[in-house]
Amino acid sequence: MKKLISAAVALSLTGFVGMASARDYISVVGSSTVYPFATVVAEQFGKTSKFKTPKIESTGSGGGLKLFCAGVGVEHPDITNASRRIKKSEVERCAKNGINDIIEVKVGYDGIALANSKAAPLFSVSRKDIFLALAKEVPDPKDPSSGKLVANPYNTWKEVNKDLPDMAIEVLGPPPTSGTRDAFAELAMEGGCKKIDWIKAMKKKDKKMYKSVCHTVREDGKYIEAGENDNLIVQKLEANKGALGVFGYSFLDQNSDKVQGSLVDGVAPTFELIADGSYPVSRPLYFYVKKAHMGKIPGIENYLTEFTSDKAWGDDGYLADKGLIPMPTEERKAFKSDVESKTSLKL
Repeated sequence: MKKLISAAVALSLTGFVGMASARDYISVVGSSTVYPFATVVAEQFGKTSKFKTPKIESTGSGGGLKLFCAGVGVEHPDITNASRRIKKSEVERCAKNGINDIIEVKVGYDGIALANSKAAPLFSVSRKDIFLALAKEVPDPKDPSSGKLVANPYNTWKEVNKDLPDMAIEVLGPPPTSGTRDAFAELAMEGGCKKIDWIKAMKKKDKKMYKSVCHTVREDGKYIEAGENDNLIVQKLEANKGALGVFGYSFLDQNSDKVQGSLVDGVAPTFELIADGSYPVSRPLYFYVKKAHMGKIPGIENYLTEFTSDKAWGDDGYLADKGLIPMPTEERKAFKSDVESKTSLKL
């Protein structure tokens, strides 16, 4: 088995033969949420170093990790951005394709906003409201404590909760390949799902069923997959004052003249409230680096140095100006140390 893996690695490394003529820039794929931060760092890096500006592609977290884990060599990306942590199954897929050493870098934090047009009234919902509005199956409204699930019957927010507006449920959001969708399902939908006692109890008896109930989004047109393009969601929210959209805080911040973030459990998605943990729908952001490409593709180490510098990801860094919520100083030091020592990820 070891011989087979060694052969696979040796074969994939042949992708580096003639590398200088094949690729002399860093290739980055992945999360649409991390994309604007990586782009700013790449532009700064291109201006201030002897290396070419890295090429950044927005493919979604799942799509980026699939590309990243496909193999070693110039035809495969060097770095992938992710708005969730890498899964064990993805680490195993990487290993099967000869990628055994990966550096994990946590970038900072982000909140996921449920936003609407600034021309519409400010929306205020609980995580339980979000679950009941968007889950594929929900407790039977006729007898919510019966333990019976039915296909989601709710058409308006008022049907979900009598204190909410009598407005059709229409939510534009990312597809399943997006880390934002994963995090929204885990933090917002599951966060509301477990407020229902009998579903919460299901977790101990049947974890798979519990996750399916809490994370599966309805497919009857009330939740509309809008791709990985957050700009498209903003345009649609401007055109439809009754719709809501799901995207990261940084994008909300960049479009604050057009859209506003709803209160979730009474808390607004602001920089300060995400940073101190008060806002309930917040998550860490990451990127992953292929160690086998370091020293082969020019500039990777220098790009990492730029990204992990205080002038970039620090409290007053240029990424905070773009909406990134910086990590505490000690956490930044720990990840910077892992980058400098090229410490491999261990799950």
